Amino acid sequence: MTRDFNTPTIDIPMPAAAPVALTIAGSDPSGGAGMQADLKTFHSFGVYGCSVMTLLTAQNTMGVQGIQMVPAEFVRAQWTSVSSDLPLAAIKTGALGNAELIETVADCLHSLACPLVVDPVMISKHGHPIIDENAIDVLINRVFPLADLVTPNAFEAERLVGQSIRNEDDLASVADKLLAMGPRAVLIKACVGERSVDCLADADGAQLLRSPRIESNRTHGSGCVLSAAITAGLAKGQDLIEAVRTARNFVHDAIRNAPKLGQGISPLGLLDQRI
Repeated sequence: MTRDFNTPTIDIPMPAAAPVALTIAGSDPSGGAGMQADLKTFHSFGVYGCSVMTLLTAQNTMGVQGIQMVPAEFVRAQWTSVSSDLPLAAIKTGALGNAELIETVADCLHSLACPLVVDPVMISKHGHPIIDENAIDVLINRVFPLADLVTPNAFEAERLVGQSIRNEDDLASVADKLLAMGPRAVLIKACVGERSVDCLADADGAQLLRSPRIESNRTHGSGCVLSAAITAGLAKGQDLIEAVRTARNFVHDAIRNAPKLGQGISPLGLLDQRI
């Protein structure tokens, strides 16, 4: 004998969607930097992360062993797939590789309607070049004018403007020169003496954000994590200064909480970080 059961319909409430952030960056198979670090950071901030891959690396905590560029037409195809379907609330760029890829990314972003954070990744923590030398001018001319924030470290900032950073006055001077390249704001990440001193500058002026310097070899991907954390904050509706301050605190805690992984420069500790 068979029996029929009427199964009641259950209405499942639709949860509120998390804001969506996109990283356009290279891949780090060891998981400490690049888009892997970006996506982990987005998740820690309660932001849904998606990605467009520009290049693949063979790397680990000891260095970069190889780089393979993604074909420009496939970078564009990834962008079209993601941007035509998901409601992007903020975007960041990381390693863009070469002039052709930078031109392609700039074409994709030219009509952008959400905040853009540009991390001008030029060299790895181990000193390996991540961008072709002849691509730097293309990055400046095509991508910087689209950016709401550019986040170079001190070395990158010096290379971009041709001026050394020796003290806090130099930080402000270099920031002014970077602003003249077209971004709406600049955050230079530097260490001056025993302190971490970052310079945040926009059309209204510059402010220095100081904190104790953390001596650690567990900093692999720290620049990626910082720019991703700022992007996540902007995606959640924070204003720029709030997003930067929150991101700096997040990175400092992630360095302090980092376990020892690998035989070289360890990645940040992101597992227990939640915003």
